[in-house]
Amino acid sequence: MLSSKSDTQRKESLAHLTTSISSRPVDSPLPQPVSVILPSLLPLILDASNGVRSQLLKLLRCLPASEIEDHVGQLLPYIRAGMTHLAADIRVSSVEILSWLVDVAGAQVVSCAGGWIKTINCFLSVLGWHTEESAKLSATRGTFGKAGSEGKPMVKVLQTLAEFLQAGIGKPEDETMDDADSEKEEAGSSGWMFPLCHTAQHMIPKMSAPYAYLNLFGQPRDEEGEMYETREDRYRVFSDRFLKAVERGLENARKEGGEVGRASAAVAKVLKEARCYGTGK
Repeated sequence: MLSSKSDTQRKESLAHLTTSISSRPVDSPLPQPVSVILPSLLPLILDASNGVRSQLLKLLRCLPASEIEDHVGQLLPYIRAGMTHLAADIRVSSVEILSWLVDVAGAQVVSCAGGWIKTINCFLSVLGWHTEESAKLSATRGTFGKAGSEGKPMVKVLQTLAEFLQAGIGKPEDETMDDADSEKEEAGSSGWMFPLCHTAQHMIPKMSAPYAYLNLFGQPRDEEGEMYETREDRYRVFSDRFLKAVERGLENARKEGGEVGRASAAVAKVLKEARCYGTGK
């Protein structure tokens, strides 16, 4: 029923699925695996009905976060298509879905094939902070319709951009460990007794496709479709291709003041921390 021509039918079907998933007993499996559910949900990211897209986001938030990580590569193309859609409402909804995805699987979002450069280009297109690459997606500054005058959609986009950049080039979590934690980790507190040093690195990977970065059986990738798995690689690409455009856009957003100015400050803070960490200053 998710492919019904009736907006009401699609919305009610999503609501029924949401109720079924959220009301299931704790630790019980989903009615169907995520791999079966997602293909029917993904086209609804571009649905013309606001009610359908809102209910879709509620359903996505009910799915187990641990099972979403392996399907980031399926979600991102639809999200990016929504972020560059002609309809302002669909662009805003897609940004909200991306915010959810970054929250539940941020590391996978920024490191999957095309997840870094292509997604940043979409952000720049939505915000109108064009570089040569993002200008190909949209020739004019992104507008958000009537609500754009209030700045609320712009605030949401900036907040999501801050979350995305934090996941990609923000200060690594292990940098926040204190000295005691570092010493314990070096001493082998992972559970492996001497002389089994670094044994965990030789165990079977927990990821479903641990060698996907080798792209052994896929199509040849260009720079935009490449996987940037380390923070250093992502920061290098961001600094070379996007930093000037983002800083210029943030300066203009700061001058607007209000909620937009505060949201731009959050992005600027992430960039400042990333720059300090990257240069060691």
